[in-house]
Amino acid sequence: MSVKEKIEKLKIDESEQKKFENFIVENDHPCLMAQSVVKQGHFILREYGELGKSENVPTLLADLEAYLKDYDFEGSDFFTFVAVFKGQQLFTEKEFEERLWKQLQALHEGDSSKWDSTVSTNPQSPEFSFSLLSQAFYLVGMHPNSSRIARQSPSPTVVFNLHYQFEKLRELGGYKATRDAIRERDKALQGSINPMVADFGQGQEAPQYSGRKVGQNWKCPFLHKHS
Repeated sequence: MSVKEKIEKLKIDESEQKKFENFIVENDHPCLMAQSVVKQGHFILREYGELGKSENVPTLLADLEAYLKDYDFEGSDFFTFVAVFKGQQLFTEKEFEERLWKQLQALHEGDSSKWDSTVSTNPQSPEFSFSLLSQAFYLVGMHPNSSRIARQSPSPTVVFNLHYQFEKLRELGGYKATRDAIRERDKALQGSINPMVADFGQGQEAPQYSGRKVGQNWKCPFLHKHS
């Protein structure tokens, strides 16, 4: 089954999809990986209720499960999952961060799968990455009031990027060049690169998810249920 067929099978929300496509492509988003994925149509976008609500958990987990089931882990095409949250749209950066981690905590507690053994369950660890359905994800939180232009999405949004994709890019030899190009484009857009974004596999990942600039004393609110 082709990527296009997989997308049609999961019935993308077309109105929100168009908004997201415009945000990434028409606005010339600095992330070249995001541009490539969107231009090729290699993403699934689904719409949920208000960010941070436990009511979103069953549907979101089911959609992620369907996404993973159809993911081609043998191929080199990247295929991303995008969750858009309706209801309240405008948050301060701190409010968005709190809602994001509340949603992630609820997803974790509703997930009966084992944590991906390749990453840590401790958000303070440089080996941490968020795991759902036994797969590690690097999450990108975006919302209209983000201080980073590249994260000012039309609606509160969480992009679920499989860690596999970054490892694959590194394996193919394209990680460093892609990273440097994205940083240059982000700097051209905003005058500086995002101070919270470290190289993949280096530094703490949890502080990067919301996009808010935090200090060294920031403590992630996430708690693994078996800790």
